[in-house]
Amino acid sequence: MMNRKHTRTAVAAATVALALSGLSACGAAKTNSSGGSGSGKVTLTVPSWVGAEANAAVAKYILEHELDTKVETTQLDETVAFDALNSGKADAILEDWGGAAKKVSQYVDDKKTIVGAGELGVTGHIGWFVPKYLADEHPDITDWKNLDKYKKLFETAESGDKGQLLEGSPSYTTNDDALIKNLKLDYKTVYAGSEAAQITQIKENYKAKKPFISYWWTPQWLNSQLDLVEVKLPEYKEGCDADAKKVACGYAKTPLQKYLNADFAKDGGDAAEFLKNFSWTNDQQNEVAAMIANDKMSADKAAEKWVKANKDVWQAWLPKK
Repeated sequence: MMNRKHTRTAVAAATVALALSGLSACGAAKTNSSGGSGSGKVTLTVPSWVGAEANAAVAKYILEHELDTKVETTQLDETVAFDALNSGKADAILEDWGGAAKKVSQYVDDKKTIVGAGELGVTGHIGWFVPKYLADEHPDITDWKNLDKYKKLFETAESGDKGQLLEGSPSYTTNDDALIKNLKLDYKTVYAGSEAAQITQIKENYKAKKPFISYWWTPQWLNSQLDLVEVKLPEYKEGCDADAKKVACGYAKTPLQKYLNADFAKDGGDAAEFLKNFSWTNDQQNEVAAMIANDKMSADKAAEKWVKANKDVWQAWLPKK
């Protein structure tokens, strides 16, 4: 996911091209607002994890039901999402973890085709986590300096004679291979394939009380159901992750950011103002994410349920009349 990043980068250039051509085919980002309550059509980019899906679902529901604005959502990795905003094929990124720094420099700072839209209100953090039952049995396992001492507990068929560090999707950008190498740990990253597959594996291991160590993050709805303990990595300091090959520090706590296409930010009327105002907490995001991922509700139904129960929260996001 990141050096101060939670970036989900595209797996291949072909994926990027396909995603952007798909956006074009959908006629995305054709906003025609003149500042009134009806704001035409808005396209929201959604990265491939359920917390971000929760953001988009709630924003979509309120835009459509309160601001008479049609919303399209499209799943794009962060770097591709910035390209889409730059080209005008999408209007908004609602959850950026700071992993596309070059794109921000290119489009926000230099070309000014994208503008910052403030903080989402959610603070993200990545780390390595073990189940509490394992930490209770081996208290010193929560210090990275002792991980090699316990590596046999984490050996799997996939990791061989090394300890397995469970990862999610191969498209997530992480520092973990560099951390393993630079901290001289006898471990190997093994990818579950997706967030959902990683969660399935974690839940199965937890239920069986098996030892495991996983790349994990907050906010995450599953944290309310499982007791996980973070392994202390070397302290994060500003710039310690600047060179991806030399990273030897833990991950930052990152206030997640929103971005808008610059033309949409200027001419998008109530829809743009609403997205600038949209801000909620880790717990609120987790509540909707859990409905989607754990309760198996559709994103639209989860958003509807949350919106109807939290009018006092979202009314503050609406444009002032």
